[in-house]
This record gives sequence, structure tokens and C-alpha cells, in this order.
Amino acid sequence: MSIGTNNQRLREEKVFKTKEAIYNWEHMKTFVKTTARNYKMSDTLKAVDFAVEAHEGQRRKRSDTPYIYHPLNMACHALSMGIKEDEIIAAILLHDVVEDCNKTADELPVCDEAREIVLLVTHEKTNASDREKVMDVYYKGIVSNPKAALVKCIDRCNNLTTMSWGLSREQIYRMITETEKYYLKLLKAIKSTTEFDDAAWLLQYQIESMLDIYKRLM
Repeated sequence: MSIGTNNQRLREEKVFKTKEAIYNWEHMKTFVKTTARNYKMSDTLKAVDFAVEAHEGQRRKRSDTPYIYHPLNMACHALSMGIKEDEIIAAILLHDVVEDCNKTADELPVCDEAREIVLLVTHEKTNASDREKVMDVYYKGIVSNPKAALVKCIDRCNNLTTMSWGLSREQIYRMITETEKYYLKLLKAIKSTTEFDDAAWLLQYQIESMLDIYKRLM
């Protein structure tokens, strides 16, 4: 075998095959619903089916992965950290429904507290000229509610994990800088409640690890 052929083979061996979705969304749906039944989380049970129907046909950016994978993955993430508050898991499942599915808060089949969380993590469309101003107001509202801050941190953790699927280098850079600007305040809001202190430390580790990986790769 020639040196050129050998080098080509070595390069091919270093090319990784990646999976767009680690978990099957239907399995995650079953896990969330089973947990919700066991803990009598009535809003979560209603939110699962509502979210699946609302996001039907949608896909994650530049992928064939059904969009519902995202909120279900977030719900599983929260449950695995011991978060069993019905309004939080329900809000996680519905967090993109108002923003992306032409639904109103009044249509959400959940309690007022869950609706409030969904509205806080929903933001208006932005453009290059007004984005910073809009996002400043947006994050200020979320910081005022530790449960909304928790939902947003789980959302950002999941988006950081998967942003290499469908974001340009410029968009990844913006995601990193936005995260560094706002997320310490969100984490501080979560840590202000002893109830979610453990989750806050786990999320901080996960978010900072992802930021470090992307910055080094870029």
C-alpha cells in the first residue's frame, strides 16, 4: 500500500458519523407520560398530547428530526434532575407552542402558572437592528421568575447541544455570546430558590462545558 493510499485511509477513519437525535421521541413521550401518571401531573399529561399535535410536521433546523424531540428531550432532562413540579414540566413541553405554532396562551390546556412561564420564555421576532434591545427586555422578564429561568436554562442547554445541526458559524457565535451575556443571571435566579439549587449547578456545568467545547472548535 502506498503512503498516499494509507494517509487517505487514515483520514477516512477519522470521519465520525453523527446521529441527529440520540433518543426516539416516541419513547421519550412514553417516559414523560408514565412519570406524569405516577406523580399525578395532570397538566403535564395534557401538555404532552397538545405539544405533539401542535408541532406535527415541524422539523429541527436542517434535519429530518421531528421538532417534538426538542421539548420532550427537555422534559426528560428536567425529570432526570428530579424536577417533578407539574407546571414546570408542562411549560417545558409547551414552551415553543405560542412562538412557533400559532397558538395563544388561552388555548394551552394548563394552569395559569404554567401559562405564565410559557409566555415569559416566548419572545417576539427580532432583526439585526433591535435584537439586543428585545433580548434585554426578554431576559429581564425571565429572571423575575425562577421557574421560567429554569425552563430557559434547560432550553438553552439542549439548543447548545444540538446547534451544530442547523446553525451557521455566525449563528453559533451569536448563540455563544448571548449565552455568556445572560445565563449567569438566569442561573443566579434559579439558585435563589433552594428547591432548584442542585439543578442549577448541573445546568451550569453542562452549559459551560458546551460553551468551552464550541469555542475551542471554532
